[in-house]
Amino acid sequence: MDSADVRIEPWADGDLDLLRRANTPEMWRYLGGPETEEKVLDRHRRYLAGAGNMFRVELAGEPVGIVGYWEREWQGDDVYETGWHVLPEFQGRGIATAAVSAVIAEAAAQGKHQHVHAYPSVANAASNAIPRKLGFELVGAYDFEYPPGHMMRCNDWRLALQPSAHPHQS
Repeated sequence: MDSADVRIEPWADGDLDLLRRANTPEMWRYLGGPETEEKVLDRHRRYLAGAGNMFRVELAGEPVGIVGYWEREWQGDDVYETGWHVLPEFQGRGIATAAVSAVIAEAAAQGKHQHVHAYPSVANAASNAIPRKLGFELVGAYDFEYPPGHMMRCNDWRLALQPSAHPHQS
């Protein structure tokens, strides 16, 4: 697979089926399990309304995943967070790494925040490999409530987007 074959396209109305295809026990095992249809529809509406900067991941024009970045407050600083899903039949081919790399470029071009963070479950080796490959720094492990009512232990991976005049800023 050539990373040039991977493209990210802005989330669109026709991408609801992709959310449904990604809403499986396998895809959500580290995230508290699949969402209800109502939650999937709500997520789609939020993506369309601009909640974060969400993209459809395509391989040679075929929708194969979801990637995005959004603003959050983390330990007193405003940062970007990134997250991704690649459908199981397309995993292990570098698609997520290429998509996250493209999203990092998008976030950096905004020039708004110093860092982007990724928070994969400590138990998800494949998802932790992506920020490692892309040069993120492993800051540590933290407990997160995601989704609401479900506690999970996540690694905090951080990557500088902009040169910093404040080296201790997150």
